[in-house]
Amino acid sequence: MTAQNSATLPSTIAVGDSPSRGASPAATRGTLLASLGVIAFSLTFPATAWGLESFGPWSLVALRSVLAAVIAGGFLLALRAPLPAREHWAGLAVVAAGVVVGFPLLTTLALQTSTTSHAAVVVGLLPLTTAALSALRTGARPSRAFWAAAGAGAAVVLGFTVAQSGGALSAGDAYLFAALLVCAAGYTEGGRLAKALPGWQVVGWALVLCLPLSVAGSVLGLAYEPVHLTGHGLAGLIWAAAGSTFLGLYVWYRGMAEIGAPRASQLQLAQPLLTLVWSVALLGEHLSPVVPAAACAVLLCIVVTQRVK
Repeated sequence: MTAQNSATLPSTIAVGDSPSRGASPAATRGTLLASLGVIAFSLTFPATAWGLESFGPWSLVALRSVLAAVIAGGFLLALRAPLPAREHWAGLAVVAAGVVVGFPLLTTLALQTSTTSHAAVVVGLLPLTTAALSALRTGARPSRAFWAAAGAGAAVVLGFTVAQSGGALSAGDAYLFAALLVCAAGYTEGGRLAKALPGWQVVGWALVLCLPLSVAGSVLGLAYEPVHLTGHGLAGLIWAAAGSTFLGLYVWYRGMAEIGAPRASQLQLAQPLLTLVWSVALLGEHLSPVVPAAACAVLLCIVVTQRVK
């Protein structure tokens, strides 16, 4: 992985703007990068479920952040990345609070009582939440057709969530809905910063900013929570740190800077469905027969949001 100067990003596309209808190289590249981020994120819940086999929730989140910060710090040092300008630190703090601490902690707590498939479909509301916060933050005004397709996708996800839970929300849903808000705020601010800083530096500095807190959390968590090391537990921790937290956020912010936060966020409508696949393949969870129908409906919404301004 090599450093990229922010000048290489298209200066004409602001976060939240809608690219032109033509499949420009920047738009194609941005869509591919954001899609890779979605794939990485889709493995987060199964990896977290594995990690909880070995660690308590607080220990797992803190250790995940520490390992990711070490990886990110290594890249920052090796590539001699300059310190961010003073005006960027507040935004980095929002990214750190939302995607480095808030979302991992809240979803890990939720997974103590919720299955990964249930958590995945609840967090499927993240695209609409991100698009709404991005519009408020950046002043972007996507079209009514865009909002209609995004709302339809969110409705499918919400209906699927209720169907999966037998008509009643699980005890962990409060954590999951809170996670939606903090993660959407982090995504929005990170996408904005990725126009001024290379995406990997946005992720890297946010992780490094949290390192003192993560180290302290690791010490306290390991002191008070039992540890039972297993192969699944270690694999889950490593993927959550290296794959989801660092690599996933790196390609995600790069892609969002290219195609805009509202449009990139709609690619995440596929994330809960991918997570359902991993839940079956890796965790042996059983799914409702409505999954194929929900998958087709959500994918149709993604196609629409990618084609309308």
